[in-house]
Amino acid sequence: MEEIAYSVHPIIVTLVGALLGAGYFAFLRWQTQVGSVNISLLIGAISGALGATLLTAPLGYCMFQADQKSEDILVGWIAVALGLLLTLNIFSNLLWRYFRGQRLLPRGDTTPGAFRGRFGLLYALAVLSPTILVLIYFVYLPMFDTLRFSTFLARFGAPRTRFICVSNFSRMLSDVDYHSNLFLSFALSFGIILIAMSLALLIASMLNQPIRGANLYRTLLIWPYAISPIVAGSIFGLLLGTESGIVNRVLDLLFGTKVPWLVSIPAAQISVVLASVWNVIGFNILFYTAGLQTIPKDLLESASIDGASAWQRFARITFPLLSPFTFFLIVTNTIYAFFDTFGLIFVLTRGGPTESTFTAMYRVYVTGILASDIGKSTAQSLILFLIVVGITIVQFRVGQRRVQYGNY
Repeated sequence: MEEIAYSVHPIIVTLVGALLGAGYFAFLRWQTQVGSVNISLLIGAISGALGATLLTAPLGYCMFQADQKSEDILVGWIAVALGLLLTLNIFSNLLWRYFRGQRLLPRGDTTPGAFRGRFGLLYALAVLSPTILVLIYFVYLPMFDTLRFSTFLARFGAPRTRFICVSNFSRMLSDVDYHSNLFLSFALSFGIILIAMSLALLIASMLNQPIRGANLYRTLLIWPYAISPIVAGSIFGLLLGTESGIVNRVLDLLFGTKVPWLVSIPAAQISVVLASVWNVIGFNILFYTAGLQTIPKDLLESASIDGASAWQRFARITFPLLSPFTFFLIVTNTIYAFFDTFGLIFVLTRGGPTESTFTAMYRVYVTGILASDIGKSTAQSLILFLIVVGITIVQFRVGQRRVQYGNY
């Protein structure tokens, strides 16, 4: 058998991971001054070595072979970094609990029930087996296929597929069009999240006042969220059509002019943002209304007696106490803005005009369905998934420090 030549040998990759893991655990040991130095270094080296091989070994370290391009090698090191982030985080938490004398796997609250006794576990598995099988077949197997197809040159109708390692990923490092799609996704998502949450908080604050018919208004304002993005896009298509749209007919009747909402670059982007905000704002109103109702009136009344203005009461009492709801809504709105807006764009603009609404999610559809390049589209979907997961993790790490939980 011919020996494979590597530009970076797998042993080097493993050693780099082990050194980084040991260094990270040594830093944690120095920072916390808890536990044994030798154990920390050993576990750090093991977890680092596992992380370095977690995503590279299943592919046979193909991205580090001598015939690969520099972009493929870069993707390989990115895979090493992702594996390290996962394993070092898991092992550091376990080691910290071990040094503190805590259970490695925290046990939740338990109550006596039918699942206790000799056959309790078997009975529980039997009851859960239909759900587990459905999840395996419809969730986990498709996820595995997505990972597998991202390393192949595969097309609809093609009799064969060819393993191309990480070329589907490395090609996107130099794909200027894909970079612009990602930038547009971030820009539109930021606008959707900012406007939807700000308006929702304003409307929820108004609904929280003692006004007649408040329950009716809440119902009417929440129902748009029950509409799918495809239907919401169809509604806004009827409203914003250039010739037959209701909005343009009213503008033509009143001012003798029409706005090309869906066929000009700034107007099309604004239309997508407005339609997305309308679709998701009901969800935000629902949670903000629930959050406002949990704030004790005594706090606001006491602040008012002390001379605090309405803005001071909102900025120093209401908004900080709404932080758990705000944190949750930022996460859910981020997921919506990156993924669910595809239906709106598909119906309203089809990515146009001149790709001004061509988001990363719409690029996945065009590449996979219209261009029949399954391998590249699955790689694009994985990159988008990792970006959203990364944003969510950052939000959890940064946002939770500013979230105020507990009884008021």
